[in-house]
Amino acid sequence: MLIKILIFGLLWRIVGNPFLALLILLVILYVLDRRYVGIMPNIWRPFQLRRKASRLRSDLYANPHNTSAKLDLARILIERKKYQDALPYLEQTLPIMQESADVHYEIGLCMLKLGRIAEGETFMLKAIELNPRVKYGEAFLRLGEALAPLEPKRAAQFIEHFRDLHSSSVEAYYRLGQLYQQLGRQEDAKRAYREALDIYRGLPRYSRRQQRRWAWLARFK
Repeated sequence: MLIKILIFGLLWRIVGNPFLALLILLVILYVLDRRYVGIMPNIWRPFQLRRKASRLRSDLYANPHNTSAKLDLARILIERKKYQDALPYLEQTLPIMQESADVHYEIGLCMLKLGRIAEGETFMLKAIELNPRVKYGEAFLRLGEALAPLEPKRAAQFIEHFRDLHSSSVEAYYRLGQLYQQLGRQEDAKRAYREALDIYRGLPRYSRRQQRRWAWLARFK
């Protein structure tokens, strides 16, 4: 914090305007975060996604039966957290892609995010049946995340499955720590947070950026 204040003071002296100095400082911090830390979101990504979505909608207007375009558009909407909008496109593709674990996973994810927990769980379990490693095991993690407030014991079991598939996942250990706390298993929770930090320290540089958020959260537990 002291360094930031000193940099702000220096910028103020250079540009002669506190508001401009603050803006420059924020830009510097954003660039450094994107380059070395990775906690802040990519501010350009939403604009890129909107352009792609607009192009796909135009494609679908010209060819309403383009399944590939429907899937691509649904995935963009999911990334933008527009689950209600994504769901109809995915449901339209399902009759054609009954054996797709990915499509079942994505429908399940939308339903879980919309609070339709029982339906979402059904689709997630079908995705796991078709491919236990669908989305690199993410189905277990998302089920655990959704069930945590309702059935913490079952949620912990799903996240333990995910952890077993991805023993190097900092997020899995952090979420397990949270669930163990809910269940009153304080020592297990502390151990999970310690393991999250130990795993993070052992990760290669390219993986740390993706999992840094969870390491920071575990550090303050």
